[in-house]
Amino acid sequence: MMTEGTKGVIAMIVTCTIWGLSGIFYKLLAHIPPEQVLSHRILWSGVFFACILAVQGRVDQLVAALTQWRRVRVLMLATAMISLNWFIFITSVQIERATESSLGYYIFPLVSVVLGRVFFGEHFSRAQGLAIGLATFAVALLTYGLGVAPWIALVLGFSFAIYGVVKKGLDIGPVVSVTAEVWLLFPIAILVILLTGGGGIQGSWRDAGLLMLSGPLTGAPLILFSYAARRVALGSIGVLQYINPTLQALVATVVFGELFTPWHGAAFGLIWGAVIIFSLSALQKSHQETRDAQAVKTPERS
Repeated sequence: MMTEGTKGVIAMIVTCTIWGLSGIFYKLLAHIPPEQVLSHRILWSGVFFACILAVQGRVDQLVAALTQWRRVRVLMLATAMISLNWFIFITSVQIERATESSLGYYIFPLVSVVLGRVFFGEHFSRAQGLAIGLATFAVALLTYGLGVAPWIALVLGFSFAIYGVVKKGLDIGPVVSVTAEVWLLFPIAILVILLTGGGGIQGSWRDAGLLMLSGPLTGAPLILFSYAARRVALGSIGVLQYINPTLQALVATVVFGELFTPWHGAAFGLIWGAVIIFSLSALQKSHQETRDAQAVKTPERS
């Protein structure tokens, strides 16, 4: 009999695998402008999430989220960050910079630690500080070697980290909040699709099918992630999330044949070193919290 924890780990692995291989999917749509692809991703993921909430009988929660101005203000900022993240990722695949986008998802957890310190006064350990220092040096080294800042990686890393900070202030569930976010973008997405004569969907049945598939491809991993987050320790989730950028990097270099310079090699080496240090620290903290929780639950024998 499979335990809940095992189910959560499997769900997390499937989630990160889908995210890591999603570049292949968006490469199939490289002939369609990124703003059109993004508009359809918003449209069909909004439809997908609305159907999920309707089946669960939680549409009233979505209505409540979109009719409270305090929540809407927070959701608007979250919407801006996630749409920017999606747009830059789609663009990076189309302009053959997927290698750089994978770097962004490597550094995002480290950026999150820094933002946690800035906005919430959270303290990070020496190991986490060392990991952040290595990541910063990696970005500086890559900037020097390429003669230009890896702006795709930086925008992806910071936008996703800021998105996480914003979401921390929301008191609604992940599926409801993501549905509200894409629904806030609905008017813009529909406008882009109308102004571009269908937003690429008129090209062929193949394009139409792929654009519609972007909705479930966006929504299903987020639901699986939510499922895993309730069953797996945060430290383990942090480690498993690195499956995503690792697969992204492999797809970029092996499948897409993107250029991987010695400067990229040096930067990625430093990043992977930072990831190892950061992950070991996260696992150690997670195990310590688990032991502390068990100690509290287990009364001392007299």
